[in-house]
Amino acid sequence: MSKTQLNRVKSGELELQEKVVSINRVVKTTSGGRTFSFSALVVVGNGNGVVGQGLGKAKEVQEAITKGIDDAKKNLIKVPIMHGTIPHEQSAKEGAAKVMIRPAAAGTGVIAGGSMRAVLEAVGITDILSKSLGSANPQNVVKATVVALSKLREPIAVAKQRNISLKKVFNG
Repeated sequence: MSKTQLNRVKSGELELQEKVVSINRVVKTTSGGRTFSFSALVVVGNGNGVVGQGLGKAKEVQEAITKGIDDAKKNLIKVPIMHGTIPHEQSAKEGAAKVMIRPAAAGTGVIAGGSMRAVLEAVGITDILSKSLGSANPQNVVKATVVALSKLREPIAVAKQRNISLKKVFNG
């Protein structure tokens, strides 16, 4: 079982807020003319450590958003949050998009750009420093951010694994 499988969450009784990150109009040219369709990138989160991202494609915008929300609810993960920030620094790569996230002191706010900000706000992080490197493609940036968040380790689990106190994890 992979690391991302370990922190999966069921969307049953969670109250999730949806946020549409991007809507892309796609044109397919056929012999009969042009056919338009839409793809919607959606992020859902409960603002308390649970987040998911999904992609929906359909002929209508609203239908694409609905499909994206359903997809996002199927891909929820649990993220460890301590005092409004993340427990440690992490980076991830998806396609040509690289993201780097760092814990920040209280009062810093969410220092993040566009699509990355949507994911971090949906998960409920209030203070974080982040940087998006490489491609600015919203789909890959959102995926890389979710991967980085899923790689985060719970501080209590790290302390148990190392057989040391929780204070030594942060001061050691």
